[in-house]
Amino acid sequence: MPLYEKFTGRHRDDFSTLEDLERNFKLNIPDDFNYSFDCLDTLASDNPDGLAMIYLSYAGEEKRFTFEDMRRLSNKAAHFFLNNGITKGDMVMLTMARDWRFWPVLLGLHRLGAIAVPATYLLTAKDIEYRINAASIKMLLTTNRFGVVTAMEEALPNCSSLETMAVFGDDIPSGNWVDFDKEFEAASESPIDRTTDKNDIMLLSFSSGTAGYPKMVLHDYTYPLGHIITGCFWHRCIEGGLHLTISDTGWLKSLWGKLYSQWLAGSAVFVYDYESPTTKFSASDILTKLADYKVTSFCAPPTMYRYFIKEDLSKYDLSALQHCTTAGEALNPQVYSVWLKQTGLRIFEGFGQTETTLSCWTGYPWMQPRLGSMGLPSPGYRMVIVDEDGVEVAAGVTGEICIKTDEAGGGKPFGMFRGYYRDEQLTETIWHDDLYHTGDTAYRDEVGFLWYIGRNDDVIKSSGYRIGPFEVESVMLEHPAVVECAVTGIPDEERGFAVKATVVLSDGYVPSPELTLELQNHVKKQTAPYKYPRVIEYTDVLPKTISGKIRRVEIRMRDQKLKNSQSV
Repeated sequence: MPLYEKFTGRHRDDFSTLEDLERNFKLNIPDDFNYSFDCLDTLASDNPDGLAMIYLSYAGEEKRFTFEDMRRLSNKAAHFFLNNGITKGDMVMLTMARDWRFWPVLLGLHRLGAIAVPATYLLTAKDIEYRINAASIKMLLTTNRFGVVTAMEEALPNCSSLETMAVFGDDIPSGNWVDFDKEFEAASESPIDRTTDKNDIMLLSFSSGTAGYPKMVLHDYTYPLGHIITGCFWHRCIEGGLHLTISDTGWLKSLWGKLYSQWLAGSAVFVYDYESPTTKFSASDILTKLADYKVTSFCAPPTMYRYFIKEDLSKYDLSALQHCTTAGEALNPQVYSVWLKQTGLRIFEGFGQTETTLSCWTGYPWMQPRLGSMGLPSPGYRMVIVDEDGVEVAAGVTGEICIKTDEAGGGKPFGMFRGYYRDEQLTETIWHDDLYHTGDTAYRDEVGFLWYIGRNDDVIKSSGYRIGPFEVESVMLEHPAVVECAVTGIPDEERGFAVKATVVLSDGYVPSPELTLELQNHVKKQTAPYKYPRVIEYTDVLPKTISGKIRRVEIRMRDQKLKNSQSV
């Protein structure tokens, strides 16, 4: 019996209809729930030799960990933190890339009741300084592989709350750095007493954001069980299987797909630490690992699937792969169709935010996805589409996606955030009148499926029309010349705003007036003519957040600045 049944009372295959799932999916969460004690220790007791994780480094080093290994190592990690003055409620920032140590470290912090603060290794000194001061970080644990130590030392003079800096791996820097590996190896394996309850804060995550400073998102100890839908239903992780989600541990997406619910479903996780200062993402490399390690379920962002379908997929034995998912941005229908044709596997989309768990998805076994749709709300998520006054709109009308959280209707979903740390005003701005405002826009069709339009600020208002960037981007990406595309509005005296496409070309294509006209005509043929990009700009790279999301706001600001300079 997979462990998630302990908390749901039913196996996922016992649900036969959507109505059954919505009505009868329940979570029974003990008041003192703590994932390390109630899930990891149970797995280690029931199946001590069961495979929990396969780790593969960029250099080809492989490690395998059982559930008993993880129980033992997480206790050692807890003692390491205790030995360095970390106790319940302390903030510990983890900049660990895809290193295997992240798993026992995170679970050790859960045991203590200390608050884990995941952070990507891509942060600059300015980023690090902001995060440490904003959250009063007490300890930093990092790798020296990506220059984080150098950035940290540059930020250190302005970080008054930081008491301890620890580093793992080779090349331990001189100075005040603690050698994590040395102290971790010497730490006790004895159990740690439980001191937490389910309402204590477990995680603080900085949202990637597309403008302004990142928000500090707080999650309590119910967060892991809120992801049962993620791994057990959406990812369709199987007992004895192996799941791979592509994500740096600096993002909560790694906790969606590299730990909590995968183990609850009985699946091990495959962690491929493929990045180093000299190695980056390679589509053929990832496909090779999927084949060699017989990965059974897989999740990657849409951008990666776009690179996968440019490969000769017949060269890779993907016969073990049973289920594919994607999230982060909307999936282009062309990518879906090509992947399905070449692998026989559908790609199931999921939607969520740093503030939520999986809140909308495709992938119910009895449901045929509607190509390009976000799918249907997750159990427990009562999603509505509202206008600017918060009034629910009719089917087919674009509005903002909101989540109902009134107590009469069941309250907020399990795993949804508690609020923004040290910013009650911002929390109240986006979460009021029993509605959480996501800032994303969509419309609902006649049978309840949601169709993504874009962020509130990304929607283009042109000649009275509301144009979502995703639809135009999807059509552009169907053309073989386009590998990446960002659609924005550019100021226009007649229309208010005109549609602009900023394009990264595929190999073998060069910018030209002829290509621009070809792309414009392509869009006119595939969608309503008023949506075609009247301006096309070519670039080598699109501006992105450190989490890889396109920063359309940066393109808009640059265009507005250019317009202002020309009008002077």
